[in-house]
Amino acid sequence: MHKHTFTSLAVLLASIIGTTPAIGAIVPEGTRLAVVQQVTRHIKDEPASLDPIKSVGLTEAQVMRDLFEGLVNQDSQGKPIPGAALSWTTTDNKVWIFKLRPDARWSNGELVTADDFVYSWRRLVTPTNTSPFAWFAALAGINNAQEIIDGKTPAENLGVEAIDKYTLKIVLNKPVPYFPSLTANFSLFPVHRETIEKFGADWIKVGNLVGNGAFELSDRVVNEKIVLTPNRQYWDHKNTVITKVIFVPINQESQATNRYLAGDLDITESFPKQRYKKLLKDIPNEVFTPDQLGTYYYAFNTQRAPTNDVRVRKALSMTIDRQLIAAKVLGTGEKPAYYFTPDVTDGFKPQLKGSQFSQKESDQQAKALLKAAGYSEQNPLELTLLYNSSENHQKIAIAVASMWKKKLGVQVKLVNQEWKTYIDSRNTGNFDVIRASWIGDFNEPSTFLSLLTSKHTGNIPKYNSQQYDQVISSASIETNEGLRNRYYNQAEAIIAKNAPIAPIYQYTNARLIKPWLKGYPIGNPEDVAYSHSFYIIQH
Repeated sequence: MHKHTFTSLAVLLASIIGTTPAIGAIVPEGTRLAVVQQVTRHIKDEPASLDPIKSVGLTEAQVMRDLFEGLVNQDSQGKPIPGAALSWTTTDNKVWIFKLRPDARWSNGELVTADDFVYSWRRLVTPTNTSPFAWFAALAGINNAQEIIDGKTPAENLGVEAIDKYTLKIVLNKPVPYFPSLTANFSLFPVHRETIEKFGADWIKVGNLVGNGAFELSDRVVNEKIVLTPNRQYWDHKNTVITKVIFVPINQESQATNRYLAGDLDITESFPKQRYKKLLKDIPNEVFTPDQLGTYYYAFNTQRAPTNDVRVRKALSMTIDRQLIAAKVLGTGEKPAYYFTPDVTDGFKPQLKGSQFSQKESDQQAKALLKAAGYSEQNPLELTLLYNSSENHQKIAIAVASMWKKKLGVQVKLVNQEWKTYIDSRNTGNFDVIRASWIGDFNEPSTFLSLLTSKHTGNIPKYNSQQYDQVISSASIETNEGLRNRYYNQAEAIIAKNAPIAPIYQYTNARLIKPWLKGYPIGNPEDVAYSHSFYIIQH
């Protein structure tokens, strides 16, 4: 059998046209730029840390994508393009060779080398560093990552090696065809060893931090602002137009929206749904609701009555009018979800197209199923529906409970808990039906579908199916994209048949953007945005 070599498409295209794809600002000819190139970005919270291995999620990621650069970046549609690496090749999707760009530099002028990545990735999985994102290295399949995290083998045994100054070899414990796109995750960003050894925990402070991204940290006032200025050593510095980025942490959506309307912010991370119609009326060109890589769903407790009966679960799922919830209860562009994996997921072509039946037909079938399960007017189904405190979750819960009562005579007790109590109830299985959601960690169907495998910690319904586990396992080692998609559709068919969850809607990523801010990648389903691609036009 011939072995094929897979090379990044971006690099092949680049070699043909003689350029390297960049994430820098692409300013159309004739554009009149503003004199002041300053952008003020809203983030939802004060970052827990600016250290890639100490960060916990999206808030930090927004800032760190400007300060550091991984092996690959994402283009405006979320596809992998060269970052610190110029190209990548593999013959079997298990051993990957990344060629680093010789012009990549740290902000202090030193070269970015393969050793920097070896050091940084070992640091991520070293147990004493207690990184909240160490699991990502194991999920990516990097050899020995889990054993190192568990303290069973030293970090030196991680499957990453510097062949020479600019060649990085990564060995995985299984074929992962989409591995390059995983390296855009902030947890796999490189860090500067000498700086960390010199300053210890203070290495991320203003004046100390050395990064390899398009910007440098120039000022920080906790809970007020993080200010970045261009890194002149960055390999694509010539395409940086913005001269100052100010990140402002505000965790109240309404407050952020008010600050935006007052002209204090150029872009928000979200806005209150109840203000959508008014905002659309007042500033139609500044309201954006692109599709997001996320699904909102209800999970059924498969381990106890009454929801351990598949007929009950199916009946409940079938009577949820998803169209009505998406259009009327929410109404900010969300799509009804009839399967778990969102439509914007890379490498997913759904065979289930919406519901096969009208809502009326589904309701009729649901009634028959519930009757077969032994429930009637004389013996109504009683259950609890648990959700965490939020106006949106409450509105959806009230709507769904009303559908179940009206169509099936179900007596629903709504239970609202604060986040920590809700998490405790979820983990201990103290619920019948529970609200849940999942935003993909990377853009590939397995980030959703692996959740329902029997050993996954994110398996809220405690669903246990050998057949399902086998299908996901087969998909994980399948290198042919068409066959892998077939496995993913089999997994969706099993979910539809056994209903451990009821997908309700696919997320949108609501935000406000000033008309003069250009270059924001609104079509990126993971919402990966680099300030390096922004520019401000005259206004």
